Amino acid sequence: MPAETKRTHPGPMSGDGRSPLPLPANRPANRPYRGGSGIARFRGIDLPDDRRPEDFLASTTEVFAGGGVGLTVLPDGRTLRAAVEEDPATWLGPAHVQRFGTDTKLLVKLLSTDERLFVHYHPDARFAERHLGRDTGKTEAWIVLDTVGDGYALIGFTDDVTASRVESWVARQDRDEMLAAMRKVPLRPGDTLLVPAGTPHAIGPGVTLVELQEPTDLSLLLEYESFGLTVDEAFLGLPPATALAGLDRGALDDTRLAGLRNAPGGGSGAAEELLTRGAAPFFRALRRRVDGTGHIDPGFGVLVVEEGEGWLEAHGQRLPLTTGACVLLPYGAGPITLGGQLSAIHCAPPAPDAPH
Repeated sequence: MPAETKRTHPGPMSGDGRSPLPLPANRPANRPYRGGSGIARFRGIDLPDDRRPEDFLASTTEVFAGGGVGLTVLPDGRTLRAAVEEDPATWLGPAHVQRFGTDTKLLVKLLSTDERLFVHYHPDARFAERHLGRDTGKTEAWIVLDTVGDGYALIGFTDDVTASRVESWVARQDRDEMLAAMRKVPLRPGDTLLVPAGTPHAIGPGVTLVELQEPTDLSLLLEYESFGLTVDEAFLGLPPATALAGLDRGALDDTRLAGLRNAPGGGSGAAEELLTRGAAPFFRALRRRVDGTGHIDPGFGVLVVEEGEGWLEAHGQRLPLTTGACVLLPYGAGPITLGGQLSAIHCAPPAPDAPH
């Protein structure tokens, strides 16, 4: 994999599961919407074209079309997926393996929209198993890094919607009616939002965020014609009625929204919980602020430096960090020390004792 990162992070880090590993950009091409400029700014890299809106970090997940696209490749040429399967305890930790096996239970992405994302939803595990032959659904969460202009998301419906009404919108590709029925939520840097599987959503233009998700690439699109896609591509080969059966058509009222959303000022300290309690069965996210030194306990995860500069040290090896740096943290690295003045998002899989 060619390293696209211009802000270099030297150090004797390897891909053996015992050292933190800097993550070069891993941006699948030819995605169905325009984006990527925010990732280029954040990471200090070039934007080859406007069809690379996502950066897959520490990924054992390939895109739905397959072919290995999206998988993280280690310095020795192996994919992270293969390395974890060969030595899961070193990469993930014994307690994780006992509960979840060799599944990392996590995909982290950077995502940047240069146009409004299409209205879509992600199926849950039951739907994915029954209709798509997959054992993982896709609940996700967003942590907003930056917005250009007035950032927003469309999420859920303002009122309960019947199945026939949704089917009519989709058949006619009536984007105006579809969008008018959805709830608009402002997004600002620091905001977080949990998006449960089944929830219809779209992200407005000019938003750059860190996305945590269950490790799969399953999206079912209600809006596709204006993005140059066919109904077969939009529904992953499923009949429309089947594809729409997993959609949550209930109203997203203020109480439900409050259970999904955090905002700046929701906490403080060296390790701030960023997501609402509903995220616990799926993933965890902490903001780690360092002014001097701080510590991270052993565990698989991804560190994304929001701002500042400093360093990370494990087993006597030190890795410089600057804004935009992304680092894979394997369990085998042991306790990690952070130093300098920085703020970083620490993404991790669910705890081994997390509820189902």
